[in-house]
Amino acid sequence: MSYWEITAALLGVAYVILAAKESLWTWAFGFASTLIYTIIFWEGALVSSSLLNFYYMIMSVYGFYAWRKNKEDKTLKISTYALTKNLKFVGVGLIFSLIIGYLSTTYSDAKLAYMDSFVLVFSVIATWMLTQKLLENWLYWLVVDFVAIVLYWKMGYLATVILFMIYIILGLYAYFNWMKEFYKEKEMP
Repeated sequence: MSYWEITAALLGVAYVILAAKESLWTWAFGFASTLIYTIIFWEGALVSSSLLNFYYMIMSVYGFYAWRKNKEDKTLKISTYALTKNLKFVGVGLIFSLIIGYLSTTYSDAKLAYMDSFVLVFSVIATWMLTQKLLENWLYWLVVDFVAIVLYWKMGYLATVILFMIYIILGLYAYFNWMKEFYKEKEMP
């Protein structure tokens, strides 16, 4: 565990807590955490995880502006997708995970490429869902977090494993918090 990994993990915890509370600050903490992780994972030959964290940096900027804009006009509320739409996301996500995993093992020296690509693809989906305030994003994150724990454990990133264990707890908290808010908003005229 390096100082930078611990710092990125702590910033990541703050990111999820703030997201659960629908705070605009979530995106600043997310940006800082993912900047550090982009470098750490690149140096550790987790190519997909490094690219994923670079994507997170971009999405942090996008999420900040999307939430800020909608906070001012109050139009972005927590919403949900039908099961069939979620199944389509899962199917497409699995196909892309296999393709990226294959390309990573064939054309690079990436480690644990299929698992790493699964984390990449489904994190991209879940992050986009978070920027849209889709309730299911937290369920996607729970699955991603379980897979990421195994991935980062095998790679020796102990602080990151602990971070993802905390993410599971926070993800459950956030899901139930958002679900309560979703149903409260549905009852309002």
